[in-house]
Amino acid sequence: MAREEHVNPGTARSTKFTYDDFVHFPDDGRRHEIIDGEHYVTPSPNTKHQAVVGNLHLSIGGYLRGRPVGFVFLAPFDVVFSHFDVVEPYLVYISRERMNVLTKAHVRGAPDLVVEILSSGTRRTDTLTKRKLYERFGVREYWVVDPERDVVKIYRRSRAAFEPAVERSAEQNEALTTPLLPGWSAPLHEVFKSPV
Repeated sequence: MAREEHVNPGTARSTKFTYDDFVHFPDDGRRHEIIDGEHYVTPSPNTKHQAVVGNLHLSIGGYLRGRPVGFVFLAPFDVVFSHFDVVEPYLVYISRERMNVLTKAHVRGAPDLVVEILSSGTRRTDTLTKRKLYERFGVREYWVVDPERDVVKIYRRSRAAFEPAVERSAEQNEALTTPLLPGWSAPLHEVFKSPV
């Protein structure tokens, strides 16, 4: 799988990258993000990765057609937490109660739910760096989806911090559920279904 690059600005750049820099990054088919002013670049994802994102989007989107309690968005869609923190999660859900974070251009503030799909090159960033970022800025729930192991780690907010992760596995015939979407359930063997 593709490796994530943490772009080292080198000695020539002593300041942090900002949202103003972000909007000028190239449209090169790779995912560009800024976390605490540092530039991260991820190559385009593989087939199973994209199948999993699509399966989750279709499942949540179908639920929301019947119960319009919020909106689900696919990447690329910028989530701007601060001038120095701009990410593009693979999937975000925003409830009607948090609609004030939506602008015509992007999300400015914390979505209710953020979903990241792991690859071998993004594992550390997604499980550590981004988890801390999402926790710090008030995301209510964070899913780390691992298509290599067919497992999802779920972090849910309890007051000011995430509770320890709960893990759900396709091998155990488990399903994804969330209090953010009452009555919604996605069997993990369906979530991880891929044509290859």
